[in-house]
Amino acid sequence: MPNRTDPTDRTDHPHSPTSRRGLATAAVAFAFWITMAGTTAPTSLYPLYGADFGFSPITVTVIFAVYALGVVVGLLAFGRLSDQIGRRPVLVAATLLSVCAAGVFLVADDVAVLLVARVISGFSAALVTGAATAALTELLPQERGVRPATVALFANMGGLACGTLLAGILADLAPAPLRTPWIVMLGLAAIGLVGVAASRETAVHRSGFVLRFQPLRIPSEIRSDFLRSAMAAGAGFAVLGVLTAVTGLFLGTVLHRSSHTLTGLVVFIAFACTALGQLLVRRFRPGTALRAACLGLVLAAALIALAMAVASLAPLLVGAAVNGLATGVAISHGLGGITTRGNPQHRGASVSTFFAILYSMLAVPAIGVGVLIRATSLRPAGTIFSAAVALLALTVLSSLARDRRTAV
Repeated sequence: MPNRTDPTDRTDHPHSPTSRRGLATAAVAFAFWITMAGTTAPTSLYPLYGADFGFSPITVTVIFAVYALGVVVGLLAFGRLSDQIGRRPVLVAATLLSVCAAGVFLVADDVAVLLVARVISGFSAALVTGAATAALTELLPQERGVRPATVALFANMGGLACGTLLAGILADLAPAPLRTPWIVMLGLAAIGLVGVAASRETAVHRSGFVLRFQPLRIPSEIRSDFLRSAMAAGAGFAVLGVLTAVTGLFLGTVLHRSSHTLTGLVVFIAFACTALGQLLVRRFRPGTALRAACLGLVLAAALIALAMAVASLAPLLVGAAVNGLATGVAISHGLGGITTRGNPQHRGASVSTFFAILYSMLAVPAIGVGVLIRATSLRPAGTIFSAAVALLALTVLSSLARDRRTAV
């Protein structure tokens, strides 16, 4: 009879199924994190690229928007790819694309190369999001203390938050500010690639590869709530997109602060609070979450407009935090409606449609702000944009109030 303290009986033995599952979970979560980190890393570096390559603010917004549009196309074309061929090959492809994007950024010497790198980044994000989320769901038992959705949330939003901050710190402290961040990103992505390549496949059923665009679907059974959630979350994503694209420009030209770390910090706060907002939604009573999100978006828009008007950093930081919290609440409310009240047969298409709307809102307003900056200047463009965000949030809020009166 074996001794009860025999190390070979422990469930965390290096070769035990539990240990292997833990390593696979860590590998998938890290690959998810570094892939998303690579998509926001350029944010802190845009002022340097602008100075080196001699392009205007509108070019910065176009470079950023190309990434978001790449994500939309990738979601629609390959959103179900991991269901068809398995999680592992899609994760390997996504992380490999992240490595390639870092490599292209590393050798970039003009705007065209930056655009290519951003498209590759967009496809990497589109591939990793669904595959990693599904793999984590299959790797983490539901009865465990840590929920798969929470791990996926922090890998996703944590990567978006950390990428820009890490790049900013490296650009300030390390030599070759346009090269060192990408050497580090490339190395981390290569580690992620090795990790997922060594992991086991988690998908039990695979349907086989069929290339076709996934049709957009707005669930008719929750149409009103879906559209309101998408509009509110889209307004928040629009702010995230503009912050990501022009924060460095605002800090450099208006506040005369050249710190790339500070640029990264603003975007870090915005995305970190978006993750926190998705967790806070559980604190709201049913029916109040979306109202609170809309009020938060209005407040955030006012704070960002104030930052533009008085050329102050403090309102920008608080506005980024409030916008992130409100956006996270709106996202979680929208996804909750799809998963609990939508038709299960069309759930995947509905989720893809929801995120396609959000990423479109991440891209298009950023280009619009770039055009406004060219026509006027940064500060009035920021004020006009803030007013448009507030108006969109107030429209959703008004619709909710109208429905409430009708119900009474």
